[in-house]
Amino acid sequence: MDIKRNILLNPGPATTTDTVKFSQVVPDICPREKEFGDVMEFVSKELTNFVGSNDTYTTILFGGSGTAAVEAIISSVVDDGKVLIINNGAYGKRICEMADIYNLNYIEFECSPIEEINLDELEDIIKMHNSDDNSGVGISHLAVIHHETTTGILNDIGLIGELCKKYNIDMIVDAMSSFAGIPINMDEMNITYLASSSNKCIQGMAGISFVIANKEALIKTKNIKPRNLYLNLYKQYIYFKDNYQMRFTPPVQVLYGLRQAIIEAKEETINARYERYKECCKVLWTGLDKLKLRKLVSEKASSMLLTSIIEPQICRYNFNEMHDFLYNRGFTIYPGKIASKNTFRIANIGQIYPENMLKFIELLEEYFTQLQVSYEE
Repeated sequence: MDIKRNILLNPGPATTTDTVKFSQVVPDICPREKEFGDVMEFVSKELTNFVGSNDTYTTILFGGSGTAAVEAIISSVVDDGKVLIINNGAYGKRICEMADIYNLNYIEFECSPIEEINLDELEDIIKMHNSDDNSGVGISHLAVIHHETTTGILNDIGLIGELCKKYNIDMIVDAMSSFAGIPINMDEMNITYLASSSNKCIQGMAGISFVIANKEALIKTKNIKPRNLYLNLYKQYIYFKDNYQMRFTPPVQVLYGLRQAIIEAKEETINARYERYKECCKVLWTGLDKLKLRKLVSEKASSMLLTSIIEPQICRYNFNEMHDFLYNRGFTIYPGKIASKNTFRIANIGQIYPENMLKFIELLEEYFTQLQVSYEE
């Protein structure tokens, strides 16, 4: 059976292979059967293997969007200490909202959404709260987005991890749109907790979120009073540890899809996938230059997985009309998410290739040509 192939240039869910789609067509099975437990064991251990050793780290699975995994961490691992939250986009802001809802003792480090984080200022904040003459509670955790898809900026979690190690802080990384797309080593980067989901660079279907946790740190959270039921990280871990079952009903077919996506990611390798994504980005950037469309974030600070483009000041230009023009030709794009600038966003994650980006640029040029705009030098 042929499936119409849409090219999703939104930042997830991403374009998937037909083999991932078809892998969900399986006989009905009770998720409490050992056979399905074997599927979840494979998924959990192989997700861990992408970023660390199963001896040191473990992957805890949840049914839900990626936000569920982030909320599971934020609500489960912070006890009496302070959590420092880096807010340089919509998703850093979302973590602040979570901390507020759970009444956590948190510090918001708000910085530019389009420029690299000033690490000297970040360290000054840490010093101020963790100094010997500070009688208050110190910073125990730091939360940061790796790839902030508000703008496409890539935060340097390696350098931030060094700061966390220096000041004995557990680092929480939202790697929603970078896991399996950009090489990550949790041990080398000093990441204690990492959150991601099944429908981004891993190229599975939406419906599974997961937390990859340092086992030693996770076990220390055992006696923290639970703030919720479904998203309690330690309880989900301990239940899964013994029988490879979730405490509550999992999205069965999505897990079969994720198993297949993991197999395909291992075959491609994360390094090769990152190179493919970057090649797609280079095609995109070359095309944007030709069309004289300006990027919001500098190339140096960019993830090369998503590009925010400043909307052109052209008569008759309309984002919704451009979206529909492209959508009707098999390409989906996304509006901007930064208040200070009118932008739209193009992601190049998922099962897409440079030739797909070339076709996209052709269509984009066709759209602007219809507006009677010349791109001649």
